[in-house]
Amino acid sequence: MDVKTLRERINTSPALMVYYFSPGCTSCNSLRPKVETMAGTLFPEMDLLSIDASANPELASAAGVYSAPTILVYFEGKEYLRESRYVSIEQLEEKISRYYKMLFS
Repeated sequence: MDVKTLRERINTSPALMVYYFSPGCTSCNSLRPKVETMAGTLFPEMDLLSIDASANPELASAAGVYSAPTILVYFEGKEYLRESRYVSIEQLEEKISRYYKMLFS
């Protein structure tokens, strides 16, 4: 994936979560399955992309991502939420659900 393709995906998805990770990051490795489960279970209309920031520095840099893990949530092409480093699944769920329910209910 290149920057142009990612931007097109952001602009065409009604709801998109982008999870930037690094394979050597223990926080990334423990958080990733929780994020995937949460997104698939609670937010089925939301697309989820996982991007290895160390293998795709141009994508991370274009998004202003300089630490891992970082989660960006987009609704209707606009960045709604940015969480980095120490991410609480419960707080992430709460923040996403309000706008998600307005859009998909």
